[in-house]
Amino acid sequence: MLKKITLISLLIIHSAVINAQMDDKFYFPKKELQPIEWKNIEELSFKIEKDTISALILKPKEKPKATIFYFHGAGGNISYYVPLTKILVEDNFQVVMIDFRGYGKSTGIPTHKNINKDGTLILEDLLEKEGIKETPKIIYGISIGTQIGTLLAKTYKEQINGLVLEGTMASFTDIAMYHVPEYKEYLEKNYISPYAAKEDIKNLDKTPKLFIHSKEDKDVPFSQGKMVYDNASGPKKFIEFKGKHLHGLKHKKELILKEINQMLH
Repeated sequence: MLKKITLISLLIIHSAVINAQMDDKFYFPKKELQPIEWKNIEELSFKIEKDTISALILKPKEKPKATIFYFHGAGGNISYYVPLTKILVEDNFQVVMIDFRGYGKSTGIPTHKNINKDGTLILEDLLEKEGIKETPKIIYGISIGTQIGTLLAKTYKEQINGLVLEGTMASFTDIAMYHVPEYKEYLEKNYISPYAAKEDIKNLDKTPKLFIHSKEDKDVPFSQGKMVYDNASGPKKFIEFKGKHLHGLKHKKELILKEINQMLH
């Protein structure tokens, strides 16, 4: 996921700005789209500042029992994650997928701050959209998407029925320290995450929360997902599995779907 983060060392050596966010070391968008094997799709676009943000709604064959807002990982674009979200759609959820700036058809360059801004504006708009507003709503964040997912769940906790976090990063700072441990002390002192799942999760005491993480995850260590889980109070569940990063639905499909469905009751 973050293999290019090793370049962070060059920025540390040459940067004159101690608190530079180093966003380009976290996001690896692709413009090329993969074939999407689902017929019932609604395409959306949002004009924000000078950029256009692209989104898709994957709709089930029957009336959806809930809407899942899905925030994907650092690489690829929406189309790369459809094989995962299709499992949710087949269980009669409608899934909203957003490509932040630079990903897929979206223009611009992704940064921590504009992803926060774009996510807030888009979710605010979609919460009032016909076909969504009357449904229960769940936020599902994976990998780096767990950061904006948790932040938005905190911001809109009165309107959200549940939060699912898979391959959870504790914070941008924590994942940077994991991938370049030789600069751990420097990063811990000088790199400030503008928002962090390990902190935002503390404000979701009433929201049902599901954590999914592989014990063998080499991209985001299991310990980070466990840290966020331990910081959470209220209703929560942790599902661990053995396998690659973000392969939870492959290995624990029935259990994960069962837990997500329970958030609706």
